[in-house]
Amino acid sequence: MIQEPRVKPARITTPRGSAVAAAAAAAILTLSGCGGSAAAAEDDTFVFATGKDISCLDPHVNGDMPQASLAANYLDSLVSQDSEGVIHPWLATDWSVSDDGLAYTFTMRDDVWFTDGTKLTAEAVKANLDHMVDPDTQSGTAGGYLKPYVGTEIRDERTAVVTLNRPYAAFLEVLAQPFLGIESPDALTRPQAENCNAPVGTGPYRIVDYVPQSKVSLVRNEDYNSAPPFARHSGPAHIEKIEWRIVPEDSTRYGLLRAGQVDAIDLMPSVNFDEAEADPAVELITQDRPGNPTNLILNTTRAPFDDLNVRKAFLHSAYVDAGINSVYFGTVTRAGGPLSSTTGFYSPDFEHVYDPDPAGAAALLDDAGWSARDDDGYRVKDGQRLTVHFPYTPGAWPTAHQALVTQIQATAKKAGFEVLIENGDGATVSELGNRFEYDLRADYWNTNTADVLRIVFASEYTESAGFVPNGSGFRNPGLDAILDEALATDDPDARRDLYHRAQQIVSDNALQLPLYNQASQLALRADRYSGLHLEPSLSLPYLYDASAVSPK
Repeated sequence: MIQEPRVKPARITTPRGSAVAAAAAAAILTLSGCGGSAAAAEDDTFVFATGKDISCLDPHVNGDMPQASLAANYLDSLVSQDSEGVIHPWLATDWSVSDDGLAYTFTMRDDVWFTDGTKLTAEAVKANLDHMVDPDTQSGTAGGYLKPYVGTEIRDERTAVVTLNRPYAAFLEVLAQPFLGIESPDALTRPQAENCNAPVGTGPYRIVDYVPQSKVSLVRNEDYNSAPPFARHSGPAHIEKIEWRIVPEDSTRYGLLRAGQVDAIDLMPSVNFDEAEADPAVELITQDRPGNPTNLILNTTRAPFDDLNVRKAFLHSAYVDAGINSVYFGTVTRAGGPLSSTTGFYSPDFEHVYDPDPAGAAALLDDAGWSARDDDGYRVKDGQRLTVHFPYTPGAWPTAHQALVTQIQATAKKAGFEVLIENGDGATVSELGNRFEYDLRADYWNTNTADVLRIVFASEYTESAGFVPNGSGFRNPGLDAILDEALATDDPDARRDLYHRAQQIVSDNALQLPLYNQASQLALRADRYSGLHLEPSLSLPYLYDASAVSPK
């Protein structure tokens, strides 16, 4: 299938507020004692500290980025995608697509085994795809990608024919993601709780222990023989063991890295970038991710954001650039449209449509009937204050994001919006989201295809078994038709035009306040290890090629 090359992101080089970083560094050194190179753990154990917990290790269930990050190190996928967006074989040696685009015939490798001893066969394809779309799996991500899936026919031990109910040009792209990694069909028959604790793959590592909110322990798959094309070696991984620690606090996580008590971290704190870049013992690994950027999505299914003028006024009230500069110090790239700049068919035409415009916002609110203000300065209509409810889980977001939404709250007040940031636990906030009981929702969607526009904005995604991707509740038959047409053709020029039209509709309807591109931001103790890089589908940490640095 013809692929549209993805845009390669530039390395972030904007100045990052040295004075603030230096002050934070002093606090970190007090915490960690020193920036020495103490051993992180026992010999040949790579310790990776992540900022977010994982409620279920199986990436088929729900579908959050921490699950995919871990899964990239113990699951293989049917196909792989390179940094240019081109699809290559992996567990499937080859495939063919029917003329009508409704049937994909995969031929599987015959020399691969899962780490529970089950041989990889075509049956695994059926078991996994069926598992992802099963409502009991509650798969908001993998299941969401597979809405066109009808079923899988087993032709023989190595041949699986997957049938769809409509052409799906992005099918191979999503199959390359760790969210759709292939698990042991035998292991999938276990109760969900058991599989959540120890999913089984064919990958370079296998899970041996999981302590929720603490760590995941993995050991090397000594029989590994199915490295993807983007890997830099073949055979078993170089490192014997991985300890995947959960360390939510940014300063603690970075302090552990500086003290040499962990070997790498993700969600690198923005205030410490300058210090880390100046440290020869630390290597920063950064890359913008493709998909729908970090944003605040507006719920169009109820007041006040069921009014287009009110939505536009809110977007024009936000000083996002100023907020990002003050809390991220140039470590993230601003996003203004519905696609991040690293996504195929991205257009820059929508980046500045909703730049700050206080006068314009005021006129829009006047036109919408919110012309009066109360004693606190908030707009009112028919005796009701212009209130925006924003359920929010602080622990699910970096400290800088929390500061940014607070600044947006303040600038929105100047325009007359009362934004109520209502902090809650993840489960409660997620449930409110599934019931559309909110006005704003903090959101993003990392994926390697412009079909993310369908996932996030098409009518069919206003419902889901696990998570509702279309948080705006927007329903537009014209947009649905354009997005379906984009999946029915392999012509890059036709797809580019269709996705531009889709971006135009999303922008015109003011469905999101885009903030910044999602990014992988890792820091590695380069004095101990090398070879840590990012897998190309979602730019996730890939430890298979990492190896210890020889002592000098």
